[in-house]
Amino acid sequence: MGHERESAVLWIPVTIAAAGFQTARTAMQQRLRALLSVSGAGFVRYVYGAPIAIVAVALTAAIDGGLPEPPARFWPIIAGGGLAQIVGTILMIHAFDVRDYAIGTVYTKTEVVQVAVFSLVFLGEPLGVLGWLATLVCFAGVVVLAGGRRVWHVRDRAVLYGLGAGGAFALASVGIRAASQSLLDGQDGDGHVVARALLTPAVMNTMQIVMHGGYLAVRERRQLRLAFVHWRSSSVVGVLSVCGSACWALAFTLENAARVRTFGQVELLITFAVAHWWLGERHGRREYLASALVDLKLHLAGA
Repeated sequence: MGHERESAVLWIPVTIAAAGFQTARTAMQQRLRALLSVSGAGFVRYVYGAPIAIVAVALTAAIDGGLPEPPARFWPIIAGGGLAQIVGTILMIHAFDVRDYAIGTVYTKTEVVQVAVFSLVFLGEPLGVLGWLATLVCFAGVVVLAGGRRVWHVRDRAVLYGLGAGGAFALASVGIRAASQSLLDGQDGDGHVVARALLTPAVMNTMQIVMHGGYLAVRERRQLRLAFVHWRSSSVVGVLSVCGSACWALAFTLENAARVRTFGQVELLITFAVAHWWLGERHGRREYLASALVDLKLHLAGA
């Protein structure tokens, strides 16, 4: 009973940590656009993150005495989730290029609505009344932050890229949870939580190196070389990415993916805090209203 209570609460700080790593990684990834193409900037998160993830899995296996054995269905699920994440990352960076970092990030936050729908359809995990209310409140905050109806125009490519990125990230989130849950097949209880949380992104990142690297080898071979030439900047993205992925995977292992992604929109608050206190940026009433809506959503999601 005590273990269940701890797991029920642990997903909250883990999700906050994941959002923090993601904020830092996304900002660094956008800066890489001065050195790499859209696809190249997306590739570095996998090629530098996977080795760290593999080492973490090996250490966990040595300490824990082994790893859960993946069932057959684990592999196509995690491959699909990895491909969705690649597509989402590329679309997100395109959204940054078309508009800017802030608005591009805002559009991708429609993921919270899409992941709730996908969790219901693919995993049979419906949100409760408060969960759906939190999701809708979050979506309202996204609309307000984006500036209302004026920016939601079908001819705005940032909208299309952002919504597409949100959908792809939603599919990736559901895939990570489904793959992690499949590792429980044939096991009693809810053991190997950390091992499952680390093994899932390690396998996914390795597959992503093959998938995305293969694409670059055929279409943008020069970007493969540049990813290693600029290893100092690129490796930071990889480290932040694997830390974030491990935290997201652990949170998805402990809690419903829709609830995790809803609460994970705390990333917007972190972004505002960094912009205000570190960059000295100031925002208007619309931005603070959106933050208040997101804050209300966090209370509802954690209820």
